[in-house]
Amino acid sequence: MGSVLENLPRESRVAILRLRSLGDCVLTTPALDILRRARPDLRVAVVVEDRFRAIFEDNSDVDEILPPEPLVVRRFQPRLCVNFHGGNRSAWMTAVSGARYRAGFGHFRHRLVYNLHIPRAQEILGVERTVHTAEHLASAMFWLGAPVATVPRAQLVSRATGPVRPLAVIHPVGATPEKTWRADGFLEVAVHLRQSGLDVVVIGAETDDLSPFAGFRVLHGRPLSEIKDVLATATLFVGNDSGPAHMAAAFGLPVVAIFGESDPAIWGPWQTASEVIRAHGGIRNVVASQVIAATARLRVNA
Repeated sequence: MGSVLENLPRESRVAILRLRSLGDCVLTTPALDILRRARPDLRVAVVVEDRFRAIFEDNSDVDEILPPEPLVVRRFQPRLCVNFHGGNRSAWMTAVSGARYRAGFGHFRHRLVYNLHIPRAQEILGVERTVHTAEHLASAMFWLGAPVATVPRAQLVSRATGPVRPLAVIHPVGATPEKTWRADGFLEVAVHLRQSGLDVVVIGAETDDLSPFAGFRVLHGRPLSEIKDVLATATLFVGNDSGPAHMAAAFGLPVVAIFGESDPAIWGPWQTASEVIRAHGGIRNVVASQVIAATARLRVNA
């Protein structure tokens, strides 16, 4: 009978529903790489909110980037629709997509929407350990019929043309207080890196308070395309457990990631030189000397 991918006619259309979350978007790209290698003839669209569109721009594994609107997805006429998001909205888009094959993970709600229920990644990969998010998403492609292989690094494409330079990018904010290290700790690390010969750039969203870093170059609320360009020419990243850390890892930067309660086995930097810093009692108990020591072990071209 063959796998789903084997049964798709040549040049079939595939819709990947991702919708949002910066880190999740970045960690979807290895699955897209695997799909493209398995069936280079397919026309692949990623359905994502406009604010995260830049993550998939210029990626050769993506033919179209679509807004998360049910009628737009239906007009695309996918033969296969894979829901990586799993919420109510994406389930509705899957239902009305018109796709012959509608795939979602087995733990998703609204099971009747899907005629393909993707098993646990551990079952697909034949392991019982905790799996990384990149592996979890990639396992769906293996289950659909792509040859099982090592899950590659995430892929972002930058249009920057300048050379790599001794530059450290610092992202001192997080989604929640439990995932955010102290600003004074980041400031101490930034001062140390500058004194040791690195330029330092601090990045954050428009709503983030970056006032403690007024003495440094600050990129406040800049588009993701610009952040990609900065990361593509940097040599080190230091930040919280957050989306920009996954962006840095996608460019192969050495990453120092400061974690709170999240599991690094699931959310740590993927396929790059990295160190995860934690402390008993929570993220606020991490001390600057831990982070500075990690940067010293990872730094290149300083």
